[in-house]
Amino acid sequence: MAALLTRHVQNALAALGQLSRQPVATLLTVGVIAIALALPASLQLLVQGGQRMAGSWADIRDFSVYLKPGTSLGVARDLARTLAEHKGVQETRVIEADAALAEFGRDPAFGDALKALRQNPLPHTLVVRPDPEAAPAELDALKAELGARPEVDLVQLDTQWLARLAAILDVLRRGIWIAAVLLVAAVVFIVGNTIRLDIQNRRQEIEVSKLLGATDAFVRRPFLYIGFWYGALGGALALLLVVAGLLLLRGPLARLLQLYGTDFSGFGVTPGTALAVLGAGLVCGCAGAWLAVGRHLSAIEPRV
Repeated sequence: MAALLTRHVQNALAALGQLSRQPVATLLTVGVIAIALALPASLQLLVQGGQRMAGSWADIRDFSVYLKPGTSLGVARDLARTLAEHKGVQETRVIEADAALAEFGRDPAFGDALKALRQNPLPHTLVVRPDPEAAPAELDALKAELGARPEVDLVQLDTQWLARLAAILDVLRRGIWIAAVLLVAAVVFIVGNTIRLDIQNRRQEIEVSKLLGATDAFVRRPFLYIGFWYGALGGALALLLVVAGLLLLRGPLARLLQLYGTDFSGFGVTPGTALAVLGAGLVCGCAGAWLAVGRHLSAIEPRV
């Protein structure tokens, strides 16, 4: 077992040394692999950040339930307690008419006009916050149920833009998966073609090795490690490209997110994302090498 592990380490280091002796060709191949992996990873990070940002806008999903004029504060509080126990409702709170009027009075645009009023025209209002997991259809059903109550005058909720945002994110997510599959297939083909050329260049060496009794596994191993290093280096470079892209976008994105009352914390490379990119690079590199070796190595037989 120790001898086998030593042989694998030697093959891995020999494959890395062979790539280092061809820096230009290696850099071009690794660069193409990195770009192919970085594109879907970057788009996926942006979509995930958009989902986190949309999920943090909990107050935008709140219902504003305006009670009919003349409804007492006691009735409003009883209704708030009843709704708080409703399935699909996370919490409720009551905004008293006097508190709402005082809030409007602090606005210079309404202060003078409100002073001319003899009585408070504002009704008591309930703010109903649904569960974060509630779908747009459930929100519409809850809105209709609230609007049917006799003490409720108006229920205000704009779920149309939420449905549009969810639909856009779904389309982007599906498109990213399609692009990722195509780009991963391209990486496999690139690695396979590179390994195929390397096999052809070392054809005579392979024939001599087989004449000396080398097995197919022995001959195959160095090429598999070449694919391994292509995938590992391509995945590492892809992570660097993703991080560099996020750093370039950090300033504009931070200014945009500030306008929506959120921050840049939702956009970043998580450990899971890093492992996924590196894992994809390794799988693609090894798969491309395996396919190329399995197809072309068996065709090379020593001439007796």
